[in-house]
Amino acid sequence: MPPTSPPVRRTLLIVGGAEDKLGRSVVLRRFVRLAGGRASRIVVIPTASSFSTEASALYRSVFARLKAGQDFEIVHPPTRAAASSAELVARLDAATGIFMTGGSQLKLSQNIVGTPVGDAIHRAYQRGAVIAGTSAGASIMSQFMISLGDEGVTPRQRSSQLSAGLGLVTGVVVDQHFDQRGRYGRLLSIVANSPNLIGIGIDENTAAEIRDERLMSVVGAGAVFVLDARHAITDAPEARRGAPLLVSGAVVHTLPAGATFDLESVGLVRFVERHPDIEVAVVAAKDRSPMVPAHAAAPQPR
Repeated sequence: MPPTSPPVRRTLLIVGGAEDKLGRSVVLRRFVRLAGGRASRIVVIPTASSFSTEASALYRSVFARLKAGQDFEIVHPPTRAAASSAELVARLDAATGIFMTGGSQLKLSQNIVGTPVGDAIHRAYQRGAVIAGTSAGASIMSQFMISLGDEGVTPRQRSSQLSAGLGLVTGVVVDQHFDQRGRYGRLLSIVANSPNLIGIGIDENTAAEIRDERLMSVVGAGAVFVLDARHAITDAPEARRGAPLLVSGAVVHTLPAGATFDLESVGLVRFVERHPDIEVAVVAAKDRSPMVPAHAAAPQPR
């Protein structure tokens, strides 16, 4: 019998925004590693940003510092019609890693979802390229995304708006800048009105790494919140517009780095305690050039 090829592992790296670009860059370093390290072929999609040229240059510099491959491309369809470009599609078809920047998720929905560029992102995901996105680029990953919404802790009726996303992961809705912008209320209002959706809120400088649409692990400095309202009691069908919602019995999971979570069973798989101070020291040791003495890299006492 001919040897069978190993199954393709599909990976999403969904970043909560404001990821560290100047220091240890744990989240972006993870993306480069998943994309193939020095052999990676990275494509950046800056379409969500109002400063696409500057965003592209910034990530080019960051990924070069993190020792990504030299094959770096930009795919930026400024209009929906431009997303039919065969040249842009070809760049995505050759990529081992695709990274979508922050900005306006509505721009991504308008210019990419349901276009040849969007189809190419799906093909890349299915063949095993890692698909990453930060802030707006994180929201677009799910089938339905939060495109507008009020901030705050209290969930309120009709305080948020859903739009179509890429649908790389289904059954969830993603929110970003979660703790920093107080988005607990708007995410809870979404899952209260659509209890079949699991809410995922991601802090800044933190990422949810999702394998094969099921196993999710946490990378970075903050936490990933999972909101499960499948068995909650709510007055969402009757509440007037803007009213605070009754949501009783929702389950909240707070997952820092070291946690692995099953999105299918909606439960914790395992947790390994992490010690960031030790991890930073290990990364620093790995990054040191063998020509530089260890004491030269250490801070001098003051």
